[in-house]
Amino acid sequence: MHPPFSVIFLTTLIGAGQGLFLALFAAQCYTRLENIPQQTGAFYAYGSILALTLLTGGLIASFFHLGHPERAWRSATQWRTSWLSREVIVLPLFMLMVFIYGTLHFFGINPPIHATVAIPKGGLTIIVGVIGIITCFALFICTGMIYACLKFLQEWHTPLTPINYTLFGIASGFSLAAVYTHVQQSPLLGFMTLWAIIFTVFAFFTRGASLIRNYRLKHKSNLTTAIGVRHNQIQQKAQGAMGGSFNTREFFHGKTAMFFKSVKWIFLVLVFPVPIALLSLGLTNQHMLILFVLAFVLQYLGLIAERWFFFAQAKHPQNLYYQTI
Repeated sequence: MHPPFSVIFLTTLIGAGQGLFLALFAAQCYTRLENIPQQTGAFYAYGSILALTLLTGGLIASFFHLGHPERAWRSATQWRTSWLSREVIVLPLFMLMVFIYGTLHFFGINPPIHATVAIPKGGLTIIVGVIGIITCFALFICTGMIYACLKFLQEWHTPLTPINYTLFGIASGFSLAAVYTHVQQSPLLGFMTLWAIIFTVFAFFTRGASLIRNYRLKHKSNLTTAIGVRHNQIQQKAQGAMGGSFNTREFFHGKTAMFFKSVKWIFLVLVFPVPIALLSLGLTNQHMLILFVLAFVLQYLGLIAERWFFFAQAKHPQNLYYQTI
């Protein structure tokens, strides 16, 4: 498939924003449970603004993927059958919850809410945070299922697709949260850093599993099934057209095998060992902000490469007719 950079930035930016919100809410719950001094409302408010900035950036990037942006509202009308429509609905709902969460903290509005069967005991910000967590994971699922539901793209049609989207978003969000807590001089720096490492390790195993699965994948369609000729040796000598077309541009990445393989190793290095090493060093040298900044920046660049590889690796069955370009 052709990797559209608008979708690459959409998924990586909103993933980091989702992960950052999860980190903020986890920090609030952690301080309550461990009797650690609560952070100021400004800590959560400014963190929510940062998360909203990432989410808005991803939303803006998505418009560059539309042929007619003025008709974008129509994408929400098929929510009964389309995961894309569900994502279009859940994303603004999640952004609204992040906005409310940050606003409540900024103005110090946190009246106690007594426990009921449906609502746990806690302050209003906890209740809003729980709703935000639900919409956050719903958004992860919707985004991943847009690709996992496509049976004819076998590289994507696996539960590992939404799992990887979720873990990559959480890992990058916690890495950014480590930078944020360092800038805010928060005692939660170690908490954010440790969980960023843990989620990165989890993502390594699940993404590795998907790479192994796709390497061993046996495609249901081949040249024999494509043209209906049963022969052991079939070779395509020509594309069948004198120039490029929509089919050759949108369903194939157009890069060499060497470039394709290089991108895989780039993201494997930048997403996993490099940030883990930098964050681990940061745990022992917590005064060095540059370690945390580099960990997040390099991991995010690696995620861009990973998402490019994710799209490029998918082999659309129609490419059987356009192998020779």
